[in-house]
Amino acid sequence: MAASVKTNPQNRPPENNWRNSLYTIIFEADTPAGKLFDEILILAILLSIIVVMLDSVSSIAVRYGDLFYTLEWIFTILFTMEYFLRLICVGRPTRYATSFFGIIDLLAILPTYLSLMLPGSQYLLVIRSLRLLRVFRVLKLAQYIGEADLLIKALRASRRKITLFLFTVLTLVVILGSLMYVIEGADSGFTSIPRSIYWAIITLTTVGYGDIVPETNLGQALASVIMIIGYSIIAVPTGIVTSEITYASRYSKGRVCHNCSFEGHDIDANYCKRCGAKL
Repeated sequence: MAASVKTNPQNRPPENNWRNSLYTIIFEADTPAGKLFDEILILAILLSIIVVMLDSVSSIAVRYGDLFYTLEWIFTILFTMEYFLRLICVGRPTRYATSFFGIIDLLAILPTYLSLMLPGSQYLLVIRSLRLLRVFRVLKLAQYIGEADLLIKALRASRRKITLFLFTVLTLVVILGSLMYVIEGADSGFTSIPRSIYWAIITLTTVGYGDIVPETNLGQALASVIMIIGYSIIAVPTGIVTSEITYASRYSKGRVCHNCSFEGHDIDANYCKRCGAKL
């Protein structure tokens, strides 16, 4: 008995070997089986999105409506099986079900089943709106792309810096918009401070709709300064996120805790930093 436990590389109970194997295939993208599973699932997601798009074209839906309906149920059944397999193999199903991607997985299959419980012509509009929720399948693609996971971590880590940056920009446009209101006035279209702030925002972000234009020399000079500032501050959030991406890339992207599905462990970590389970 002791020898059998010692030879178990995962140090997990033998009766759970099938769950460990299933978990490795579904959640571990570094294994050959895991890569194949992800590739097949990504293909299914892309095909289901194409079906949704084609079904929204009335001329195509008239000819191939029955085919689209059949394909929709095939994809729904496949995604339903995938959803329950994920719940079966994780250590804490409730945690995964309430996670971001767990909710997205549920939203990807729920509208089709809800349409069965809303019969009658008076509910056709409701069913139509429910079918639009299938677009959430696009978000399922993110969990199978390591770069997307790395970007999410970088955005989370830089949220305070980005918030401070946005607050600084907001303060700047309030000051510049108010100053432009004083310089130009209502005759040039700057009828109020909020409208002047709106002009400052579209000028600072280099959008430039052109619906409001300064006419005085001083106003045009101020507008030129705002345009130059706009080009200068564009690189600030890019630099913040880039530095966080560089830092986040030092962590392992493929290792996932089998118990709580937490990612982002140190490369040399042996135990999960969230729940303490052995990796």
